[in-house]
Amino acid sequence: MLQKFFGLLFLTASIFLGWLMLDFNHFIDTPLQIPEGGEVYDLKAGSTISSVAAGMHQRGYLKQPWYLRLIARWDGTANQIKAGEYHLSHGLKPRDLVDVLISGKVVSYSLTLVEGWDFKQSLQAIRQQPALKQTLEGKNPEQIMEMLGYPDQHPEGHFLPDTYQFPRGTTDLAFLKRAYIAMQHLLEKEWPNRQPGLPLNSPYDALILASIVEKETGVARERPVIAGVFTRRLHKGMKLQTDPTVIYAMGEEYKGNIRRRDLKRDSPYNTYFYKGLTPTPISMPGADAIRAVLHPAEGSALYFVSKGDGSHYFSATLKEHNRAVRKYQLKK
Repeated sequence: MLQKFFGLLFLTASIFLGWLMLDFNHFIDTPLQIPEGGEVYDLKAGSTISSVAAGMHQRGYLKQPWYLRLIARWDGTANQIKAGEYHLSHGLKPRDLVDVLISGKVVSYSLTLVEGWDFKQSLQAIRQQPALKQTLEGKNPEQIMEMLGYPDQHPEGHFLPDTYQFPRGTTDLAFLKRAYIAMQHLLEKEWPNRQPGLPLNSPYDALILASIVEKETGVARERPVIAGVFTRRLHKGMKLQTDPTVIYAMGEEYKGNIRRRDLKRDSPYNTYFYKGLTPTPISMPGADAIRAVLHPAEGSALYFVSKGDGSHYFSATLKEHNRAVRKYQLKK
């Protein structure tokens, strides 16, 4: 009787283990019940494979949470999962899920800093990006630059316009730091290769002039030409006489029009009033604008006027320039 009992027990155990193996293999080969469009899964810091399995079970994604724990522990990856947001695709299998959670390839968000924006516009865009952790609320530009580690620098122009990718939870300060370093690297790369004889004494001078060129035209091919005009005017000791600097000097007073009295405004940013460059950049120049001022186009033009279609007419003499103004601005 005892022998029969153990024989029956062994048979029962064998059948159960066989069923268990079949069920486990079925679990491994069966995709999780993730919606067709996929889902962003937020793996919190401090989570364990057990809490992940329990959470997946509660969502209805898997039926046997302990199988998932078994997979991770069998592979030795149970302690390697990394916090962050992950995209879980439809059709993902349990072993694939573990691979995703240990990969560290979290969901990436993006924010574009646009060429020609000023620092205020950049901050507005940063504050409107919900994936960034906001730490600069209530801070003025001087405080922000101090927090970045550059307490004596004016913020304008120091951040490279580009599209930046980042994971959720990145701080606004870390985002700005990255854009700042990107601009510094660009200037360090381009400045040594500049055209000889430029009226620029430092990379910062190049940044200032590039910021003006950036605001003067949205036509890419014109940047080196406009940079050439400003370079020749600086060489000759002429005032730059560029409207974007007046607009920057006006600040919140600018309502879309520049009046005659605005051109006489006593501001170091008013290039109709003072010779030379402005004290700081007036916008964020892109890489093309920086390269344009370091390699300006040759020519004889000293003036230019908007043609009304985004492009400009360039003149070598004041007489020719006045004719162009009458044609394109006064419509005479």
